[in-house]
Amino acid sequence: MKTFYHIVSFVFHPLWIITYLTLFLVSFDPYIFGFSNPKAKGLLLISVITITAMFPAIAIGLMRALGLISSFQMKDVKERIAPLVTTGLFYIWLYVNIKNNDLVPTPMTLFVLGSTISIFTALIINIFSKVSLHAIAAGGMVMAIIMILLKYCYYDLVLQVFGCQWIVDQRGIIYFVILLAGIIGTARLGLGAHKSEDVFGGYIVGILSQMLAFNILA
Repeated sequence: MKTFYHIVSFVFHPLWIITYLTLFLVSFDPYIFGFSNPKAKGLLLISVITITAMFPAIAIGLMRALGLISSFQMKDVKERIAPLVTTGLFYIWLYVNIKNNDLVPTPMTLFVLGSTISIFTALIINIFSKVSLHAIAAGGMVMAIIMILLKYCYYDLVLQVFGCQWIVDQRGIIYFVILLAGIIGTARLGLGAHKSEDVFGGYIVGILSQMLAFNILA
């Protein structure tokens, strides 16, 4: 099972979550974007991956090479400070670039803001406890998708795969992401990376951060 837990932890690493939310919007609700050109959507996705995943990963890799952190797992809470600050600054960069962009839908802007809030909240909590960053990302993803479906989606979700169109039930998506969040938390517990309070605390931080973002901008 540990191999499975490692795969889950990597595939749903916090740095990938904004990318996954962007893919969700592009795949299920492409009409909320201010453009319909597939090339433009591809460029947006590349920008999101670069700013929220690639750049932070490179920065953390440099910290590891310079000996600022002992491992990528960052088991010591003090080692998490610099990576969290760096990642938070990249998130702010993305948010500033998309908040007044009419081509980028409000749900995506809200999620980026919520993710930024969660990063700096985790930085504060990190002083007292090693809260699970995976759980924060998972909880934020669940709450964001629920609020997006309830507030911004007024029609059936259609997924296009290999030229075929599939109508997807909104409740099924909600059940799926909740289950997925549970699997992510279980993986972190199974690897011994966190205690149960770290995981549940992470869920709460992620959920509340997205709720705050939606209340600020929605």
